[in-house]
Amino acid sequence: MTTEINNSFKRKLTGVVVSNKNEKTIVVNVQRRYKHSTYSKFITKSKKYHAHDVENKANLGDFVTIIESRPYSKLKKWELLSINTAK
Repeated sequence: MTTEINNSFKRKLTGVVVSNKNEKTIVVNVQRRYKHSTYSKFITKSKKYHAHDVENKANLGDFVTIIESRPYSKLKKWELLSINTAK
């Protein structure tokens, strides 16, 4: 029960797995769209996040949800929460 309360305050992101070559690590590409303030055009920005995958379940092209966690290494500060759809 305490983990559910703690997870509610953490950020969740959804994206596509672009790499799973490392041991217990996946790279997730997260895209976000926003409207430009001056030109009113919609802009798509993407960023890659390294996430901890304990069981190596996520494969290339899977749509996943990641959640903030403690730092596992220099780049890994996210954990795999769930795999939403497989390729």
